[in-house]
Amino acid sequence: MSDLIAKTAIDRRLADIVGPVIEGLGFELVRIRLMGGKTRILQIMADRPDGGIGVDELGDISTAVSAVLDVEDPLEDNYVLEVSSPGIDRPLTRLKDFDVWKGWEARIETTELIDGRRRFKGDLAGVEGEEVLITIEDSGEEVTIGLQFDWLSDAKLILSDELIAEMLRQKKVAEPTDGQFDEIEEIDGDEDDEPTPETKH
Repeated sequence: MSDLIAKTAIDRRLADIVGPVIEGLGFELVRIRLMGGKTRILQIMADRPDGGIGVDELGDISTAVSAVLDVEDPLEDNYVLEVSSPGIDRPLTRLKDFDVWKGWEARIETTELIDGRRRFKGDLAGVEGEEVLITIEDSGEEVTIGLQFDWLSDAKLILSDELIAEMLRQKKVAEPTDGQFDEIEEIDGDEDDEPTPETKH
């Protein structure tokens, strides 16, 4: 499993528990993070395979995940479960994400310095083997470079009017009777996620 989906050992253990549950409902696990603090927050991002997950579907995931976590009981302390969509400026956590969002602007960070830099901003140009292709500006010229997927420490789409319009289009396709976004709330620095069903444990 990619570190972009689950970074720490406990995140990976939790992903092994909840991932099959989410997939069994017909959805995909995008990212999982156990956040520290006075009350810990288990943040799960999920989506439809073709994007555009709805609030009711997030509620179904929350109910199913909560049930399996109650049985498996992997966390000793109390925590709050938050299940959300990836949001508009979504994190890119799987190799296929970089192909699906080809042509859109993204920000990528790597674990090691590459040509003296760790941060890359530009238009995604798909994938080639295990490499993520991104077109960046270098000395006033556009250059497409390849970054090994395993090198990535963080990657996300950059918010733009065009991206918002595309997300609204996806939501209309997913929910023909409701073409508008519900109220958006910000969670721990990730912008523009769907309202998050919360379950306290």
